[in-house]
Parts: sequence; C-alpha cells; structure tokens
Amino acid sequence: MSKKIFLFFSIVLLTVTFSFGQSAKQKELEKKRAQLQQEIARVNKLLFSTQKEGKNLLNNLEDINKKIQVRTDLIKAISAEANYLEGQVRKNEKELKKLEEELEALKKDYAEMILKSYKSKSEQSKLMFLLSSEDFFQGYKRFRYMQQYADFRKKQGDSIVVKAEKVEDLTRKLQVQKVQKQALVSKNKKEAEKIISEKKTQESLVKKIKSKERTYISEIKQKQQQERDIEKAIERVIREAIAASNKDKNKNTPNVDTKSSGFALTPEGKALATRFEENRGKLPWPVTEGVVTRNYGVIPHPTLRGIKIDSKGIHITTKKNASARAVFKGIVLAIQSVSGRNAVYIQHGNYISLYNNLDKVYVTKGQNVVLKQSLGTVFTDKVTNKTVLKFQIWKDTSRQNPTYWLARM
Repeated sequence: MSKKIFLFFSIVLLTVTFSFGQSAKQKELEKKRAQLQQEIARVNKLLFSTQKEGKNLLNNLEDINKKIQVRTDLIKAISAEANYLEGQVRKNEKELKKLEEELEALKKDYAEMILKSYKSKSEQSKLMFLLSSEDFFQGYKRFRYMQQYADFRKKQGDSIVVKAEKVEDLTRKLQVQKVQKQALVSKNKKEAEKIISEKKTQESLVKKIKSKERTYISEIKQKQQQERDIEKAIERVIREAIAASNKDKNKNTPNVDTKSSGFALTPEGKALATRFEENRGKLPWPVTEGVVTRNYGVIPHPTLRGIKIDSKGIHITTKKNASARAVFKGIVLAIQSVSGRNAVYIQHGNYISLYNNLDKVYVTKGQNVVLKQSLGTVFTDKVTNKTVLKFQIWKDTSRQNPTYWLARM
C-alpha cells in the first residue's frame, strides 16, 4: 500500500513540475511578443512621427526597412507562440481522453466493489466473520483486514473525486488555450496585412532612390569620410588620455598599474572597472527611450547595394530634446567638439562610455558623474528631423559592441 502511495505522489510531483515548465515556456514566448510589440510602438513614435516626407528618401527607406524587420520578427514570434499552444492543445486533448477513460474505469470498479460488498457483507455477517475466528490473533487479523478494506474503499472514492476534478480543470485549460491560439492566429493575419502595405511603400521608395542612385552614393561616401575623420579624432583623444595616465610609470608611483597599452589604474580605478565589467548586459540605456537604427560592426548599407558601413558603435534614435545619460558612475575624461556637435567621454577605470552627437553639454572635464546623470541634449537634424545618439564603449584602445553591455529595453 505504501509503495502505491509513493508512486501516486511521485506522479503528482512530476506532473506539477512539467506543468510549471510548460507555463515558463509560454511566459517566455509571451514576453518576447510583448517586447516586439513595444519596439514597433517605439519605431512608430520615434521614426515615423517625425518623418519629413520627401525631404530625405534614404532616411525614409531606412525607417520603413526597420519597421518591416521588427514586424517580421513579431510575426515569427506570434507563429512560435501559436505553434507552441497548438502542441499543448494536442497534448492536453490526449491527456483529457486518457483521464476520462481512467475515470470511467475507476467508477466501474468502484460500483462493482460496492455491489459485491453489499451482497456479501452485511453488518451481521461481519460480526459472524469476527466471532468465528479460531483464536484472538486470527480475530485481530480479520479485524485489521476489514479496516484496510474500508480504507481502500474510501481511497477509491477519493480517487474518483480527484480524477473528476482533474478532468474538469484540464477541460477548462483546453478551452482557454484554444481561445488564446485563435486570438494569435487572428493577430498574425492582421500583422501580415500591415507588412504587405509597408512593403508597397518600401518598393515605391526604392524606385525613387534608383533614379538618383549616383547622387546618393556620392553623398554617402562623403558622409563616410566625415565619420572616419571623427573616429580618428575619438581614437586620438583616448590614446592621449592613456599616455597621460602612464606618465607616472617612470616615477615609480606605488600601487599604480602602468601598462603602456592601457590606462594606468589606481586600486580605486581597478575596482571601478571590475564593477563596470560585472554589469555587462545590465547597463541602463543612455537615453530613456530609443530604437537602435544602426548596429555595431561592418554592415551592408540598408538601401544601396555594394556599400558597407563600418559602425564603431550603435546609433539610437530617440525623441526630440532627449538627454543622454551616464550608463555607469565615472569621471568626465574629455569633452570633444566636432562640426558643431559634442562628444562626452566618461571613464570607468579602463573603460570609456562615449556619448556623441550632442547639442548642449551639462558636464565639465574632470567632473564625477553618477549613474543615469544627464550629460547633455541629443542633437536633432533639421533635414531628417531625427534625434540620434551615437553611443560607443571602449576598453582602453579596444572598441566594444555596446549591444552586449546594455540591458534589453
């Protein structure tokens, strides 16, 4: 009897654990869908609400490309969630059928047991069964048998109640899952219709751009050269700062790390760098609201074939008059001004977070800053009407991919 009880509780425990895993998986899929829906809302708000039609076709095409990309990801996420629910529905339908069969068998067995008990064991026959014992020991054994039989009948009745409740619960769960799946299918259909409309706009913009492709290519190459000049200036600022920090290495200053390839760090600087590293993937965004409109690394131009973009950081499109904020505590290493735009360098040990394309600056060189402190206002381009923060992270003279350092928005 004890083995049966142990087996029963083991099955219940496994069922609960499995159900929890299913729930966690579904929550993960729902979370991903919600994040993509929020990103589409940000794209609409930050890219399209400020778009100037006809002013910059390349910019408009980049915006629609971004929107199509995010909506495509959303459709995939919704499909994955719907497919998961479909699998759960099929699995639960099989489980429901099995439970109903088990319940029916239990009821049948219980009815037969009650009937046999009624026919063969009246109260008088029970008493005679006990009194006819040859000795006290046999009488006690018969009494225990009768108790165990009564307990077994009670447990059988309880099992029927439990099984019936499980059938009822699973039936309700199935109904909910079917409604959820149908809602997801309807939503996917609506998203697919929207993407068809967006692709028509995309095709129209591509045709207009093709007619002036040479002009656009020339403009892009000119901008790329300007970006390369700015990147050289950024690299020069960092190398000069590293050289300045290493001036003490010939003075035999105690407790200072004086590696020539990187910043000479005090113990406090090392501790700050360690804390910065520990927050990899958890740093707050340098703006309160934004959409990444250019990723890190060498990437193909989003609209013109054959042109590559060597992106040293990420571009985050944000709202007008947005403030850039420090992603971690540190000290203002430098403030650089190029072509009327400003860049603020914040040092975190041997790490640097760089906030470029600022209009106004609210901090000064050498100033200590705290987490999320406002550093300046992000510049808004009068032609595109876009407000874009150019954000970078460095470790000594090595560029980092900021995407890996920032928390998911």
